[in-house]
Amino acid sequence: MLLEIYLDNNNFKEIPNEMGSLDKLENLFVQFNTLKGTLPVALFNMSSLTSLALHLNNLNGSIPDNVCQHLPRIQLLDLTDNKFSGPLPSKLWQCREMQVLALSSNKFSGSIPKNIGNLTQITQLHLELNNLTGAIPPEIGGLRSLEVFVVYGNNLNGLIPSTIFNMSMIRTISLGLNQLSGSLPANIGVGVPNLEKFVLPENQVSGVIPNLSDASKLTHLDMGRNSFTGFIPSTLCALTNLQVLGLEMNTLTIDISTPEANILSCLANLRNLAAMYLTGNPLNVTVPVFFENLSTSLQDLRLALCNMRGEIPSEISNLSSLAALDLGYNHLSGPIPASLGRLRNLQGLYLDENKLQGYIPYEICQLENLVDLFLGVNQLFGSIPPCLGNLATSLRSLSLESNLLNSTIPSTLWEVAFILHINLSSNSLTGSLSDDTGKLKVVTDMDLSNNNLSGRIPSNIKGLKDLVNLSLANNNFQGPIPSSFGDLVSLEILDLSKNNLSGVIPKSLERLLHLKYLNLSSNRLQGEVPTGGPFKNFSAQSFLSNDALCGAPRLNMSPCKSSTKHKPRSRKVGLFILKYIIPGIISAILLAVSISMLILHKKRSVPVVIEATLSPQLLWRRVSHLELLRATNGFNERNLLGSGGFGSVYKGTLSDGIDVAVKVFKLQLEGGFKSFDRECEMLSKIRHRNLIKVISCCSQTDFKALVLNYMPNGSLEKWLYTENSSLSILQRMNIMVDVSLALEYLHHGYSIPIVHCDLKPSNILLDDDMVAHVADFGIAKLLGGGDSMTQTMTLATVGYMAPEYGMEGIVSTRGDVYSFGIVVMETFTRRKPTDEMFVGEMNFKQWITKSLLPDAIKDGVVDDNLLGTEQNDDDFVSKRDCLSSIMRLALACCAESPEERISMKEAVATLKKIKTKFLKDAAGGALLNRPLVQHFN
Repeated sequence: MLLEIYLDNNNFKEIPNEMGSLDKLENLFVQFNTLKGTLPVALFNMSSLTSLALHLNNLNGSIPDNVCQHLPRIQLLDLTDNKFSGPLPSKLWQCREMQVLALSSNKFSGSIPKNIGNLTQITQLHLELNNLTGAIPPEIGGLRSLEVFVVYGNNLNGLIPSTIFNMSMIRTISLGLNQLSGSLPANIGVGVPNLEKFVLPENQVSGVIPNLSDASKLTHLDMGRNSFTGFIPSTLCALTNLQVLGLEMNTLTIDISTPEANILSCLANLRNLAAMYLTGNPLNVTVPVFFENLSTSLQDLRLALCNMRGEIPSEISNLSSLAALDLGYNHLSGPIPASLGRLRNLQGLYLDENKLQGYIPYEICQLENLVDLFLGVNQLFGSIPPCLGNLATSLRSLSLESNLLNSTIPSTLWEVAFILHINLSSNSLTGSLSDDTGKLKVVTDMDLSNNNLSGRIPSNIKGLKDLVNLSLANNNFQGPIPSSFGDLVSLEILDLSKNNLSGVIPKSLERLLHLKYLNLSSNRLQGEVPTGGPFKNFSAQSFLSNDALCGAPRLNMSPCKSSTKHKPRSRKVGLFILKYIIPGIISAILLAVSISMLILHKKRSVPVVIEATLSPQLLWRRVSHLELLRATNGFNERNLLGSGGFGSVYKGTLSDGIDVAVKVFKLQLEGGFKSFDRECEMLSKIRHRNLIKVISCCSQTDFKALVLNYMPNGSLEKWLYTENSSLSILQRMNIMVDVSLALEYLHHGYSIPIVHCDLKPSNILLDDDMVAHVADFGIAKLLGGGDSMTQTMTLATVGYMAPEYGMEGIVSTRGDVYSFGIVVMETFTRRKPTDEMFVGEMNFKQWITKSLLPDAIKDGVVDDNLLGTEQNDDDFVSKRDCLSSIMRLALACCAESPEERISMKEAVATLKKIKTKFLKDAAGGALLNRPLVQHFN
């Protein structure tokens, strides 16, 4: 007699009805599959089921109200990570034996039914990450066996019922990311003696922090980002098991009137405390008094924006476990203590925006694990320590701006090979730039503006291939602008204003196709302003106050008198041949085709004009959680762009007006920390026009987010499946070319091959010009070299993952090629690989294979919007041939064996050939007269 079935981690699409005859079956686990549709009818015949786990599938619809009548013995019901919607069943209380109910990460709406309080046997209730509204019913407090109650990430409002603090067995209460309000009972610890985690961040709860001393088992207390007021109570010191204390972004202070009330007098009791977040509270205390009582177990201490004053005590070195210390945006004075050099585990030191004085202690160079060093906006003087070169393998961000530093830039700084962000602006630095500047192969942001630097700009700067932002403004640089600047292929912002630069503006700068901001004003430049590449987007503001520049009238300059006399010889010869040798009729035909192709290209490639008078954010900078809260209106649901396996993405607007996408990670998920660290490190280094760019990141123990470029035209998935949208053949082809170039760069253009692992239309985002950018490297793996393969677990999406992923867990660049082939098929057929028509032996790839004829493709396969009939479509033949070639390319990418698949280099070359042929074939057709972009209505 069959009692248990475990079918986890397969590719099953449905539960067969025949399974309903297993009326004695007790345990059914079909997790991590591709089940779709509504709950299978067969389940409701299994009256003996005690455990049903359908976690991580594609099931949708609602849960029937009578589910408990059909499954009267059910004890575990796990439907997490599906697409269920509608209200929670009103008769759930009839499942009298229910012990674990997990409905998280779905789209359930409505309120939590009051009669859920009748599930007297329940021990775990997971309702997080849904769209539930209304209040938490007080009846929850009647669940005396409940140990875990999790409802974070909904839209619950109203008061927190006092009854939930009477559940004596409760271990975890997680209510964060809702709209709960009111105050907490004065003494909530008495009724919850077993409470270990109380998580309440990002609500609207007010009042004072209650007495929790009787909840002596607490390990995690997070009440941050609420509206608590009053004093931080000394009763917290009774929580000797506490590991994480989060009270940031409230209006709390410290009572120093009596030792009994002063929490600082007893903080040393918290021997297990690893992380303390008090940022954004007006503590109004001196730093020495605070630090003399801290436990040596602390690893992460955040005290920014706390109105703290005084000097940093040398005893800070006693906190030997510290990995992150944030004292930024306070009123600290005095020197930076040399004893900081003894904090050998320190990775992040943030002392910016204070009033610190004195030298930068050389002892900081002993922090061999230091990643971030932020000392900007203080009153530090003297030299930049040459010993910073000792941090060559660890340092990623160096921020020393707005101080009184007056040395040369030490040559050792150019040995910090992996540094990403350098800001030395607004000091009194002297000397010249070393030729070794070009050694910083991965640097993305460099601001040396507002100093006294002189000499020539070294031509070796061309080695900075990943450089995005460069400012050398307001110095004393002389000589010409190096023509090698044209090799800075990733450059977006270039400011060389207010120097003594002379000579002409190199035409090589026309190659900087991503350049959005240029300021060459207040120099001694002369000659013609280039007109190609990005220069057509710059205004006169970019070139003010120079000696003798000439150019187009729109630049308010004199015309270049000799511009017609010095055309290249090759162009003269070409014009002569075209005019006198080639017969007129052939010339006319070629000219017509050329103009047509140029028009088509320009419609695609003209970038957005950005006013040169704008002052863009030049450098990578830390973004606080508070700024992200403000940017996203408190991570409001209206700002939600989408959700994925690792978290949610919100649209936001930073304080400087830049629109961004904020990806907030689910740290509760296993691997969430690793996902963040990997993605932030990787994306901050990778620069390519078709890869999404990281603007900044925010990292705390309880909150991690990436700040990414916002893509206003959404995802390819949105354009394919939204009713009032349309993409032409050419647009789809352009998007696929963009995606192929991105993957080619990841596989072959970076120092080591990078595997994306999860390419799909929702990860392909479109900017204002419909240029595609590949996003979401949360599961990417770094490989050791070549086209090697790594045996690993992957979170690739079903339908897009290569066969070897699911069967053997093998991840390689060839797996990305397979995913690309599937995406190409989907883009031109407008069918998902998980479409209901692909059942049994007929999968997406087989369907495409059978649809291909020797020189065409069967009707009804490609998107109806792309191909009309031969009678009503002037470009029918060219379109048909193009689509047929594209599908053959897709199939070459999707070969069953990884070794048989083409590489992305081959895919790029083939796709470009297909596009070129299509443009030539269609040049005389009606295609050119149609708009390329039809925006959403």
